[in-house]
Amino acid sequence: MRHLEILRLGPDSPHLARVAAWQHAEWSHLSPGETLASRLAALRGECGRAGVPSVFVALATGRPVGTASLVAQDLDPRPDLTPWLASVYVLPEWRGRGIASSLVRRVEVEASGNGIERLYLFTPDRQALYRRLGWTDHETLRHHGETVTVMTRRPIPTPA
Repeated sequence: MRHLEILRLGPDSPHLARVAAWQHAEWSHLSPGETLASRLAALRGECGRAGVPSVFVALATGRPVGTASLVAQDLDPRPDLTPWLASVYVLPEWRGRGIASSLVRRVEVEASGNGIERLYLFTPDRQALYRRLGWTDHETLRHHGETVTVMTRRPIPTPA
């Protein structure tokens, strides 16, 4: 896609509130008791300088259209698995343009560049996307009333 830029978010980013709102709208049902304010505070804490944690935003001609994160923990029932590709989201009107794939690859490059040898993610309904990107099924489990697939991948090597 032309004019797509993926930036690392810092805790003072002007895009932080928008990304927190996307995440809260999409996934608050998986975090009982979460409010938009608590999601924003947690997201601010995930804005690391490199490695785990990191938050990225995709900008199309300067407008935020998607996000993805690299976090230490994303699935309470599996604290033994770490780190995680998390919170991959693209605005509905921007889907189907390769933005999610670009965000996933950016997180994989971040992980690889920081010595991470295995990543995990979980999804209730986007297994096909991740399988196309080289992820494999690890296990299926129930999480807050939803059946989710835990998937894994060795991150792609950092470009030379």
